[in-house]
Amino acid sequence: MTTARYYHTASVLTNGKVLVAGGQNSGNTYLTSAELYDPSTGRWSVTGNMNIARRLHTASVLTNGKVLVTGGYGSGNTYLKSAELYDPSTGLWTNTGNMISNRQLHTASVLEDGKVLVTGGHNGGSLTSAELYDPSMGTWSTAGNMANGRFYHTASVLTNGQVLVTGGQGNSYLSSAELYNSSTRTWSVTTSMTTPRKYHTASLLTNGKLLVTGGQNSVNSFLSSSELYDSLAGMWIVTGNMNNARLLHTASVLTNGKVLVTGGEGTSSSLSSTELYNPSTGVWSVTANMTNFRKNHTASVLTNGKVLVIGGRDMSSNYLATAELYQP
Repeated sequence: MTTARYYHTASVLTNGKVLVAGGQNSGNTYLTSAELYDPSTGRWSVTGNMNIARRLHTASVLTNGKVLVTGGYGSGNTYLKSAELYDPSTGLWTNTGNMISNRQLHTASVLEDGKVLVTGGHNGGSLTSAELYDPSMGTWSTAGNMANGRFYHTASVLTNGQVLVTGGQGNSYLSSAELYNSSTRTWSVTTSMTTPRKYHTASLLTNGKLLVTGGQNSVNSFLSSSELYDSLAGMWIVTGNMNNARLLHTASVLTNGKVLVTGGEGTSSSLSSTELYNPSTGVWSVTANMTNFRKNHTASVLTNGKVLVIGGRDMSSNYLATAELYQP
């Protein structure tokens, strides 16, 4: 990339290019810069800057092809409630309506009706609040409160249209999970995970189950465990352990249905190792190592089926501009 960065976002656009936005590349230097990766050429190009420097934000590709960026942590140690839109046709960013609450470390999920659900996060304390963005109006509205305040959690749109929020940190490491029903705009508690965890990943499998991997469940406890949520039964099922305990990793569902986990932080340092989960067997297998050790990176499944891993930090906490491709 043109700029080294971590705590950034990466979004696969409808034209197949990947938009990388914001992040951090030194102690307190937060970025407005954005750049594009073109899979057809393998090259990066600079695009328009965001209006506000931010890290730990979210980026969502809307049904109209624009990208919505929300919140994060900004210059002057501020929790942000601002939101902006990237237009791929012009390469420019425009401000849109502010969120109701300032937040970082939240989630953003594009619902079946095209609205965006933002949940939880942190702004000095863990948040229970959720809100909805309406792209047609450019405005936000409240979407009820979760039962638990949480950040470092995950949110996944299930095949039935509900959003499943898992784990994270509140007053403690959380195993709790809850569901948002977009038709009624209400929250309900569902079965808790078998293990409390934050810094984990959640991936919707082609069979409709949700795979949660790794993370942390106490200050010095890194997890290799994985579990599956069955939305029909509303239950969690333990599945195979990863070969390496890890947090701050990525998980990508490949076109063959397997899940690729890359890097993250292990018990001693950042990892270069990667592994594959096979949903048909529930078993993990080691695959080729990345060229770089990295954590706080992103991974994007391209339209050609390859996985683009971008940025992050290495085992010496150096900020990375490098990118690499995994060929399944």
